[in-house]
Amino acid sequence: MTWLITGGAGYIGAHVARAMVAAGEEVVVLDDRSTGVAARLPESVTLVEGSASDRALLDRVLTGHGVSGVIHLAAKKQVGESVEKPLLYYRENVAGLAVLLEAVVAAGVRDFLFSSSAAVYGVPDVDVITEETPCLPINPYGETKLAGEWLVRAAGKAHGLSTACLRYFNVAGAAAPELSDTGVFNIVPMVFDRLTRGEAPRIFGDDYPTPDGTCVRDYIHVTDLAEAHLAVARGLRERAGGDLTVNVGRGEGVSVRELTAVIGEVTGHRADPVVEPRRPGDAPRAVASAARLSKELDWTARRSVREMVESAWEGWCLHHPEARARQRS
Repeated sequence: MTWLITGGAGYIGAHVARAMVAAGEEVVVLDDRSTGVAARLPESVTLVEGSASDRALLDRVLTGHGVSGVIHLAAKKQVGESVEKPLLYYRENVAGLAVLLEAVVAAGVRDFLFSSSAAVYGVPDVDVITEETPCLPINPYGETKLAGEWLVRAAGKAHGLSTACLRYFNVAGAAAPELSDTGVFNIVPMVFDRLTRGEAPRIFGDDYPTPDGTCVRDYIHVTDLAEAHLAVARGLRERAGGDLTVNVGRGEGVSVRELTAVIGEVTGHRADPVVEPRRPGDAPRAVASAARLSKELDWTARRSVREMVESAWEGWCLHHPEARARQRS
């Protein structure tokens, strides 16, 4: 069986590609290289450069490589940018997905795994988020992910596809330094960036109704996330039609202050965080229930928050050697 991974040269995509290859799966990657890095991919993976919404290219790749399953990761994913450019996000994340699904159906592909997000839930007032928690996204990014889920399920029902939607929580860490997250959009690299520049990390609000007043989040190691994709992909192979929608997290909450303390211990930079005003739309608590994925496919996240930070720091220092120099000074 051959899997096409769109966005497979990106941070998460490269981890998924490596996990699939290590398990003996054939993998083809389609990536427009806007954020993807070819060197992240195993040598056995065929990389096709181009857009996942280019119908002619999709037709050639799907039929030419005998693709029987698709893992769709390619998407725009910055919340702030989505607020500024909602038309771009709907065009790329929803209209582009429709083009991909049309090509998938035309090529006779049977399995489709969609990269969704906990952003579909918005700011739920619950201790633990289950898949039954109402989806009320509060920004265009979350809206496009929810609309994408609707589109994937509808296409699956209409055309007999086996489909799955994975709702990621907060992803961090790296399987190897060269696979690390090079962007400065998520909390761990954002803190690394400030520490490297000799600045204190920032905490947005410390008056939330949580044990230490800072927001509580569910963090998952990217290697665990990649292994979840493998488990779901193999599960789809065994299903004839039907849909699986699952949270992917550890089911454990870590506050922002706790996370910055771990980062300080790992990096040796123990600067006290600076507290700034709350950001609009930040939920006090967002922790996943991962029980469904565990029950359905016997998958459980195995790596700790400290392992995430340690592996992410090794990758950060590979790309920012000045961070290690500052640590030693």
